[in-house]
Amino acid sequence: MPDRRQHRGPHPEDHELFAPSQYPRLQTAFCDLCWLLDRGYALPSSLKLVGDRYQLAARQRMALERSACTWEDLLKRRSRQQELQTLHGAPLYLDGYNVLTTMEAALAGGVLIRGRDGTLRDMASMHGSYRKVQETVAAIRLIGKGLAELGVSTAHWYLDKPVSNSGRLAKLIRELATEHGWPWQVEIVQSPDYVLMECPGLVATADSVILDYCQRWVNLTDWLVVRYVPTAWVIDFSRIPHDDENKSGQESSANHSAS
Repeated sequence: MPDRRQHRGPHPEDHELFAPSQYPRLQTAFCDLCWLLDRGYALPSSLKLVGDRYQLAARQRMALERSACTWEDLLKRRSRQQELQTLHGAPLYLDGYNVLTTMEAALAGGVLIRGRDGTLRDMASMHGSYRKVQETVAAIRLIGKGLAELGVSTAHWYLDKPVSNSGRLAKLIRELATEHGWPWQVEIVQSPDYVLMECPGLVATADSVILDYCQRWVNLTDWLVVRYVPTAWVIDFSRIPHDDENKSGQESSANHSAS
């Protein structure tokens, strides 16, 4: 069946599945999932166990899956994360679809998940095909506005060659860049993941595979959404305390009391 979506907005069931009344259950389930992952249990089996225990719907399970990571992976990602100020006068390498679809979803009122690592991820699935939606141009313009404000010297966009319509999207991005005088380059490559994993420069993505291997990255999309789409629908799992954080806080308090 062809993709006829005109917006990157919420699923019809999202207002029920992610209502404020659901937050406590989702947060507890998220903590349990991270607890299992931290102890070496595999994600598929851990997600099924937690999802079944809390009777979570498929999209709720998807939200947890896209948000969770181990404490070890979190620390590794944080160690390579750079402040946005480092972008001033520097080139930036973008995971094109990852950044763009999240901005489209933010503008369309779709659910965004802020994961354990602090990055924003949308709930959309392209299934090998990208379709321009009504928010696409506005999303690209907001990205351009943000990169200009941050002083990025050049933006290098990478789009997936196997995803249909990548050529049309690349053409649109180039046209908007020319219209606004943005110093952008757009490349269609077989796998942006591999390119960005080996990239020595600053990378913008929320893709967990890239975050686990790239040398340096910035949390661009989260900043863009907070700054330009303050009304976006964000479910935040980044501020939920975990065992290691609680332990560190207790040790710090004990040391402070002893002194």
